[in-house]
Amino acid sequence: MELLQNFPLWASIAAIFFAQFVKVPIQYIATKRVDWSLLTSTGGMPSSHSAAVTALSTGVALETGMDSPIFAVSALFAIITMFDATGVRRQAGEQAVVLNQLVSDFYRIIEDAKDWPKKPGNEKRKELKELLGHKPIEVFFGGLTGVLLTLFLHSIL
Repeated sequence: MELLQNFPLWASIAAIFFAQFVKVPIQYIATKRVDWSLLTSTGGMPSSHSAAVTALSTGVALETGMDSPIFAVSALFAIITMFDATGVRRQAGEQAVVLNQLVSDFYRIIEDAKDWPKKPGNEKRKELKELLGHKPIEVFFGGLTGVLLTLFLHSIL
């Protein structure tokens, strides 16, 4: 039953779900298309990873104080997670864009060179996932989401 009373844990979980859900209307505003796959995808605005780790750190700070060792651990974890979201994961996503274009161009060249008829198998190929990481603004708003949602939850619970 102690698990059910772990405020930082539940604040983090709530931040993940909230950030994932809010991606759908944000994407709709930007593109006028509803994309429900955003509920379970990585990348996009806001960063649910950033929301989760900042919610965790904010919850720990509220429960144990900012001078506690566990807050230091959670804050460092948040910093590393958000840095990774804008660094390695974002670069991998940008490389995936280039690789997908190379594969697309390669298939088009082969098709043109041999004058192939349309091949349904070619259209069904899997592409590399391009939306892996986050732009710095997405990480910022993900972090802000986590902090604000946790403060709101703490004030009502």
